Amino acid sequence: MTDAAMCADAIVAAAVLLDLDGVLYVAGEPVPGAPAAVAALRDLGLRLRLVTNTTAHSRGETIAKLRRLGFAVADEEVITPAALAVAHCRARGHRRVALLVADAVKEDLAGLDEVTGEAGADAVIVGDLGASFGYEPLNRAFRLLMDGAELVALQHNRFWRTADGLSLDAGAFVAALEYAAGVPAFVVGKPAAGFFASVLDGLALPPAAAVMVGDDVEVDVGGALDAGLAAVLVRTGKYREDRVRASGITPTATVGSIADVPRLLQPGAGAAGRANPAGHQSPVRRSST
Repeated sequence: MTDAAMCADAIVAAAVLLDLDGVLYVAGEPVPGAPAAVAALRDLGLRLRLVTNTTAHSRGETIAKLRRLGFAVADEEVITPAALAVAHCRARGHRRVALLVADAVKEDLAGLDEVTGEAGADAVIVGDLGASFGYEPLNRAFRLLMDGAELVALQHNRFWRTADGLSLDAGAFVAALEYAAGVPAFVVGKPAAGFFASVLDGLALPPAAAVMVGDDVEVDVGGALDAGLAAVLVRTGKYREDRVRASGITPTATVGSIADVPRLLQPGAGAAGRANPAGHQSPVRRSST
């Protein structure tokens, strides 16, 4: 669906999954019209989940940032990969883990015991270390993997957009460890099917009742489509037309920014009136488009 077709071919959905960095804000500043767009989605009666692969900050820091930028969100609406990593490790019987993540994110992984040496880890959990990624932490992780630890990736993004341009994301370093150790990573964030399934389970909705909005054609759009959701690609953040063409992925719709999304959607079964962060409800109001 092109921009021109938005009014004629609305996407019917009960819930909207919104990526954060690149969709709601870029380089720490809100995308023009983004807070108003989120409010408009609530006015349509759509249920919201803000889903991010960002692992440079804790979930609490992410929630605080959203509110500081003018987004009214409830704590339970914000979904990060860390909780899924804890659940996976517990399900696999992993108690002792090596953490290649930012210090702030360790609070979200507090249910696991951190291993700081070069032996005795059941799993190696990799997130975003930023400038702290280097030979020493990667080689330590490699040795643990060679000793039998499972590689658990909070996300597998190739790159992201920072204030000074495109920058390598954690997925590039996860790929290096996969190659060196000859093991596949278990990815808990987008585009993993389990990530989308977990979010939808929390909403008690089937995939066909939800739409994903993202700036990454592979991780956000491709992952959502594979999981059975509709997917809207925005031309902000890391969006690059050449990558879209090369991906072979066809989004359900492509729009300029999050500001264009509310007029693209119509609430369907499962939309339960306007649910704002304070928990109040108002009747569903349908768009006239």
